[in-house]
Amino acid sequence: MTPVLPRLSPTTTPRSTLLHDRAPAETGIVHLGLGNFHRAHQAVHTAAALAAEDGPWGILGVASTSTTVADALRQQGLRYAVVEISPDGSRVVVPAVHTGALVAAREPEPVLDALAAPGTRVITLTVTEHGYTLDPRTGGLDLGHPGIRADLDGWSGHAAPKTTVGLIVRGLQRRARTHGAPVTVLSCDNLLHNGRLTGALVAEFAAELPRAERDELAAYLPAVTFPDSMVDRIVPATTDAYRDAVATRLGVCDTVPVPAEPFSMWVIEDSFAAGRPAWDRGGAVFTGDVGPYELLKLRLLNGTHSLLAYLGALDGRATIPEATARPAIREAASRVLHDEYLPTVPVPANIDLGEYVDQLFRRWSNTALGHRTQQVGSDGSVKLAQRVPGPALTHLAAGRMPHHLALTVAAYLCCVAPPAGFDPGPHASAMADPARSRLAPLAARPPREFAVAALGTGLLGNELAGHAGFTARVGALIDVLVRHGVDAATREAAGAPVPAP
Repeated sequence: MTPVLPRLSPTTTPRSTLLHDRAPAETGIVHLGLGNFHRAHQAVHTAAALAAEDGPWGILGVASTSTTVADALRQQGLRYAVVEISPDGSRVVVPAVHTGALVAAREPEPVLDALAAPGTRVITLTVTEHGYTLDPRTGGLDLGHPGIRADLDGWSGHAAPKTTVGLIVRGLQRRARTHGAPVTVLSCDNLLHNGRLTGALVAEFAAELPRAERDELAAYLPAVTFPDSMVDRIVPATTDAYRDAVATRLGVCDTVPVPAEPFSMWVIEDSFAAGRPAWDRGGAVFTGDVGPYELLKLRLLNGTHSLLAYLGALDGRATIPEATARPAIREAASRVLHDEYLPTVPVPANIDLGEYVDQLFRRWSNTALGHRTQQVGSDGSVKLAQRVPGPALTHLAAGRMPHHLALTVAAYLCCVAPPAGFDPGPHASAMADPARSRLAPLAARPPREFAVAALGTGLLGNELAGHAGFTARVGALIDVLVRHGVDAATREAAGAPVPAP
């Protein structure tokens, strides 16, 4: 009979796995988005910071709607394991930095109370690009979004907000009304100028409120800072393999462990209104200008990662390492990185570019981690809007066609809105995307018309949609993908002839 293992808890956690040995008694950070990335990134950096310098920096984690992780953490005394995996081996660590776990949809008042508490000095968030309710045409707040409209319509009746922006604004309003203490809102999502953007979205939402409440917030918002930050760590979804790894290594049952690669990077603008943990002693880099690091990550890593995911999924590859191992896909990734993304990125002076790029391909080739193409490719309509238009327009303005950026868009469209009669395969079909329903009806058109119509929805902004040459190139590559497959499309993008059918 298989023995029943004890549940991971404060009493069953092996001391050797703890990243710090002082359980935080005070909550100084409220984090929105209790998913794997936060628990393997910000929580780990915070644990390392607390190991170096103690402080009131416990984290209250808030899930949006899903109860799975929050309930499991409560059952485990707010403990979970991070399984760091590479081909060279693995290690298991326990951050132990959370002071609570809530679900905003289930417990809105305790969440709002926590956001408004005087002891809360930093509000952090990892809600994915989709969680910011952006208008793809303007890049600002989507005032027509059903969630935003519901939040605004129910505001005077004090209905609990459903969106991230609404929740933050309601929390800031309570702070303004009760004590007025300053606070920092720190975005940790893959958005260019994420802090500046978050501040703008908060201001746009507040501007839609009744005059008295709008004026109240306008008077308080100067006490709130919105630093930019760049986050980087590959964190796949949890599977039974990682639960088994924790059971084997620690002798306990953890239902919500987090797998992650060993690499982790965090670059933060040092603009905090009410103090912060010693994150610089926990591995983070502080700078006055996060912009170059953001572009480096969003374009070289994230942009290339997207191409690997879409081509890999269309080629039947379940994981990013499998996609990277395919010579044609790896070559396309190398070309989009070196030829189309890199010329648009001001590389920070302290970055060894050759080593950085080599490290990217080693990370993408981490077969032990097995990051899935489905996961990386999901929410592409929001992700690509942050990654493709800037560099594409730069090249087009200089008279150069960015063929591999066009291939990225073509592969994305084939994954989430496959043309009639085309089967993109199970990994593409499983990708979640908020634009799938509006793009799917357009896919019945011929490839070039499909590309024009799809980009015309505001998918990548208005300016790129208006460039006939780029949309024609996307359409041509859709045609090649559908008729000849991934290898032929990569040859076409590279300028090699496509074989006759």
